Amino acid sequence: MLPSIFSDNLFDDFFNREFGMFPAMTGLNSAYGKYANNLMKTDVRETENSYELDIDLPGFKKEEINLELKDGYLSVTAAKNADQDDQDKKGKYIRQERYVGTCSRSFYVGEDVEPKDVSARFEDGILKISLPKQEQKQLPESAVIAIE
Repeated sequence: MLPSIFSDNLFDDFFNREFGMFPAMTGLNSAYGKYANNLMKTDVRETENSYELDIDLPGFKKEEINLELKDGYLSVTAAKNADQDDQDKKGKYIRQERYVGTCSRSFYVGEDVEPKDVSARFEDGILKISLPKQEQKQLPESAVIAIE
């Protein structure tokens, strides 16, 4: 049992930015602090005719999410902006753990996927994306090449 000075993960505590010993090893997104590794958790499911992605985006609105298909990569970007008017109307924050910023993630889906074939919907903080399966291209059999 660890003393209460440690959180859930001893190694995260040891290598975090506040400790300052190994800042290059933390890999944290400064906009989201230590919660960055909890963003955009994704489940990928294969069905008979498609691949289904479920991406967790809690706290985001549909208008704050962007999908782009380019060069065989499907990129998901979510941007959260601070609303200064809300802060002024509701008083002064004593502690604020919700951050603003941008997070993104890309998935290689193949060069043959067309934007019209991809469908997406956002409900209950989960972005659901459906991609059609592509026919597997037959790779050429290996051939021996003579060395002169």
